[in-house]
This record gives sequence, structure tokens and C-alpha cells, in this order.
Amino acid sequence: MLSAEFCPGFATVEMLEFVNVSKRYPDSGDALCEVSFTLEPGEMAFVTGHSGAGKSTLLKLIPVIERVSRGKILFAGEEIQRLPARRIPFLRRKFGLIFQDFRLLNDRPVFDNVALPLHIAGYRPQEVGRRVRAALDKVGLLRKEKRYPAALSGGEQQRVGIARAIVHKPSVILADEPTGNLDPELAAEIMGLFREFNALGVTVLIASHDLGLIRELGCRTLRLHQGRLVGDG
Repeated sequence: MLSAEFCPGFATVEMLEFVNVSKRYPDSGDALCEVSFTLEPGEMAFVTGHSGAGKSTLLKLIPVIERVSRGKILFAGEEIQRLPARRIPFLRRKFGLIFQDFRLLNDRPVFDNVALPLHIAGYRPQEVGRRVRAALDKVGLLRKEKRYPAALSGGEQQRVGIARAIVHKPSVILADEPTGNLDPELAAEIMGLFREFNALGVTVLIASHDLGLIRELGCRTLRLHQGRLVGDG
């Protein structure tokens, strides 16, 4: 069960909507083409498809790591692609981002890796310590806060990435192949964490090619093929 530390601030009323979204790269053509769907507040869904189908591109468009070429993305009723650059950091505080390759800072201990989003947002040191330890406790790594990433297993490194993603209580979690480097047992444990956060009202969108695990979870699945949305169910 999640501790009370994570209950306030997680529930969200922001709806995410793609309206005929396309993304074209000059050197490789359309990565996404006319994609439309709505993700309701508090929903958990998967994006799947072959390698190169556009899963990662779709996720990158939401926090404006990439910008759409055509169409629009609405978050809480606002067209995010129209946001000026100065507002993008504030938008990104709504999201918790999790990657397949962990993207941890190897020269900093676990505590500092998890604390990074809070330092960027200007939290006071006392609040940083409280939130980081609560996040590490949730993912079972409280006793390893002083260790460096290289001393952790792959599953533990991914848990550090999850703690970093949820330490600022985002309303939406975006995960790009979060279990791609893990064995089936660890993958199931990681997905269990996402289900727990979703149970608190957090919207969760996960890109994954693990069709077996997706079927076990029984969540909505958006299926991409060559950049087009060909299935939603």
C-alpha cells in the first residue's frame, strides 16, 4: 500500500487529448500520422506496436520534449504545443518521466538522483529530504539512499527512476519501455507499482512491447503501426 505521504496532490482533473497529431522528422519522414485519442483523468493505458511504430515519439510530444508537426495536443484544455518556452518547465512538473535506460547520474548517490526534480523546482532542503525518503521507501530502497547507481541491480536502478519520477507528486506518469531491460518477475513488480499509483488517481501512460504482460493487466491498449493508430481497446 502507498503511504499517506503520496495521497495528497496525486488526484488529477487534467484530461489529455490528441487531435489528428502528426510528427515528421526531416530525415526520416512521419513518425506519427493523424493520431487521435483521449486519455481520461486517472486512466491507465498502454501504447504498443512494432519497433519504430512511434511509441517513444508519442510520449515525447506530451511534455514537449518534441513538438507536433500537425494537429494539436490538449492537456487540461490547453494546447500545449502553443506554450511559450518559458512555460514548458512548469508544464513538465505535471509529469513523471520514466525511461528504459534509467538515465541516472552515475556520479551521484541514489538520494541525490531522486532529489534532482525537487532541487530544480526550488524545494527547501527539509522538504526535499522528507519527500525523497518517502519515495525511496515506497519503492523499497530507503536503505540504499547512499549507494551509487553502479552498485544497484537493473531492477533497483529502475526503482530509483520511478522514485525520481513520482517524488514531486505528478498528475501523469509517462513511462517508455520501463520493463524492457528486466526479467518477467521484476517487470511484474514494476507494473504493480504503476497500478498502485493509478489507484490513487494518477494518470498512467506506458509504452511497451510486452504484449503478454499488457494482456495480464487488462488495461486499455493503443496500438500503433507505422505511425498510425490502428487499435484502441
